Amino acid sequence: MTTPEDLRSLIATVTGAIHGRPLDRSLEAELEARFPVTGPTFRDIVAACREGIAEGWMCSREAGGIRYGRVIKPGPETHEFSVDVVEMDRVAGPHHRHPHGEVDMIMPVSGDARFDGRGAGWMVYPAGSAHRPTVTQGKAWVLYLLPEGAIEFTK
Repeated sequence: MTTPEDLRSLIATVTGAIHGRPLDRSLEAELEARFPVTGPTFRDIVAACREGIAEGWMCSREAGGIRYGRVIKPGPETHEFSVDVVEMDRVAGPHHRHPHGEVDMIMPVSGDARFDGRGAGWMVYPAGSAHRPTVTQGKAWVLYLLPEGAIEFTK
């Protein structure tokens, strides 16, 4: 059984590697190299998400066909990153802005799921960016790392 504390330990490995770094394309490439889709950290986080969703403590809310939830608030253990996980199946989510940026871990669950056009792996949005998160071609889980938990939903 996976717990939020287990996930926090796994995430701390990633956030420790990116803490204090600008959220940009070079960080995306570094994440892909250090924590590849086929590597143990990525696989362990996917397994933790699978268990957390099945156990009901992850993605425990639902709106607009999207299951979601903040599973870890920003704190020292995660280098002030929050952790949110969403489950999306061929749907677009609400438009939002990233005041400090956003790091996404994309985990396709069915089909050839794409998050904002990308398959399994990492995507980094820089500070001040905005988007309407969209999953096409199947179901995906997306784990969001938000510096200081900052996100601004727009109308």
